[in-house]
Amino acid sequence: MMKLIYNLTMHRSKRYLIKKYSKEFWKNFKANADKTFAEILPQVPDIGNSIFSFNYEFGPSYIAWYKSFLKLGFTGEEAIQNIWMMNEKMVTTIPRPFLKATGKTYLNGFRKKAAAHDALQEKGKLHPYDWNITYREINQNSFEIDIAECGLKKLAHQFDADGLLPGICRMDYLFSNLMGNGFVRSKTLGDGDSCCNCHYDLVGECEWAPEKGFAERK
Repeated sequence: MMKLIYNLTMHRSKRYLIKKYSKEFWKNFKANADKTFAEILPQVPDIGNSIFSFNYEFGPSYIAWYKSFLKLGFTGEEAIQNIWMMNEKMVTTIPRPFLKATGKTYLNGFRKKAAAHDALQEKGKLHPYDWNITYREINQNSFEIDIAECGLKKLAHQFDADGLLPGICRMDYLFSNLMGNGFVRSKTLGDGDSCCNCHYDLVGECEWAPEKGFAERK
């Protein structure tokens, strides 16, 4: 899955990055990113069949792209903004109606498995890079999780890419917007808060709008 995410996103982003920068830039970016991705992939810990596995699968790609943008002289903020757009190009490969159906299915699957995740967590049987959470059922449409430990944060630190956060945290808003889920959060570990306090609605609305900033809705 990690290779599929990387290759699909690179394919979908090629035209965008060439138009925004140049063919020469794309050539250099791809060479750097491919090399970095190939180097880090064998070193990525396997967290097993976690309810956060899908989120974790994006980590190596984020790190490769981020480090490659920096190597080519981009600021961290510029790198993050490009990664946002690359993710949007990748996700919108899927038609919007299917995305919305997928979003509801994904969140339903998550809440059904949350109790098992909590049980493993209490027994100390989660992988060290897995997410440590507190789960709360609100109603049939809504639930909340407080994240005390984040696997992507740990992975970014392992590969000297701490600057990825909190930028990649914001993509929860992008994915929720595209998948038709409600989502809101006022704290993230990436911003230095004590936890990520996430509220999800299976059916709801979530504004992406990065131009408005992320002061209140981290």
